[in-house]
Amino acid sequence: MSISLIGRSVGESVTLKLNETFAILKAKGEPVIHLGGGEPKSKAPIDAITAIASHLNSGEVRYAPVDGTVDMKKAVIRYTLDHYHRKVEPENIVVSSGAKQALMVALQAILDPQDELLYTAPYWVSYPEMARLCGAVPVAVTPEDGTFIPRMKDIEQNISSYTKAIIINNPNNPSGMIYPAEFIKEIVEFTEKKGIYLIMDDIYHSLVFDGKKTANPYDYVSDFSENSKLIVINGVSKAYAMTGFRIGWAVANKKLAKVMANIQGHQTSGPSVLLQKAAIGAINGIQSSVESLRATLENNRNVLVAQLKAFDGVYVTPPDGTFYTFVDFSKYDKDSTRLSNFLLEKVRVLTMPGVEFGMEGYLRLSFCGSIKDITEGIERIKWALDPNSPNELYIGERKLVRDWN
Repeated sequence: MSISLIGRSVGESVTLKLNETFAILKAKGEPVIHLGGGEPKSKAPIDAITAIASHLNSGEVRYAPVDGTVDMKKAVIRYTLDHYHRKVEPENIVVSSGAKQALMVALQAILDPQDELLYTAPYWVSYPEMARLCGAVPVAVTPEDGTFIPRMKDIEQNISSYTKAIIINNPNNPSGMIYPAEFIKEIVEFTEKKGIYLIMDDIYHSLVFDGKKTANPYDYVSDFSENSKLIVINGVSKAYAMTGFRIGWAVANKKLAKVMANIQGHQTSGPSVLLQKAAIGAINGIQSSVESLRATLENNRNVLVAQLKAFDGVYVTPPDGTFYTFVDFSKYDKDSTRLSNFLLEKVRVLTMPGVEFGMEGYLRLSFCGSIKDITEGIERIKWALDPNSPNELYIGERKLVRDWN
């Protein structure tokens, strides 16, 4: 069988594969705990449900414009003004079937084969694969000081004549860290000066803790003309707990937005008009659900960090936002894939191996589940890894016996 070069270069999404594994084990009645998930457990806002139900009852479910409906673009204009204090026009907006597609069509619009796409490590697992799908070269920038926050020096050392774009995910998946305002200022100014595209993946920007805020990239932009190379990606999946609705968008210069829309028109056409109605309802409706989710996640974060800090040999940097923490388990096993598989096999706790996010020896743990899952999940992990643990552990009525050192 003949497979294309791009097809051979792209691997499957490890996060989606592990989600599938969890679903299979759960369906079999296994007492599995998911500490790897990227999906809030709260329900979609009632305004979203009401909006989609009303339109569904009309029976008028037709094709949507390729780059989004007029009303959806109005909602994005409002969202951008409310959150970024920047007035944009409909021609600046491309609405897609999820923020992932918005990012993908942006990359397809700007990357040529052999161009380089930079992103900071640790990074979301799809960034390198998206670069490869464009025939481009993925370049991970790992902070030299051992933190999760890069310096401009780290970025500049990886810039070459082939560098076409840089992605900044703020706050970051998987570390949960917020990049300092000074760093955002520097990278906005640097990319403007060098003529490099800067893609701000802001999908988690509303889910931040301890009264902190993410820096607004528009505050540091000097060129708002059609030569602007700033692209801001967002969507309803995380803050509104609407992962299955698959509505995201990009805000870019008008010429680039038109090219993105052309590409999307040949990929999927416009996103579902029904799902856009739901997104409009969420954005224009009462925003209390966002604050409720944010507060719940902050409390869950506190519980998880407290549990981990009492775990000998584990190093954790408390996250500033998102619903992930990136935890150093290298004392127990420097091979994160082997460790993740071990925990799933022995104690039925699903975690995400850090190597997939660009840093070996770490596990990404999610705290968007229940407090019960968080506490019991960490207890099981402790039991599996601590050589001084009791020989037996009960999970419900099932007795586990340590048969490893």
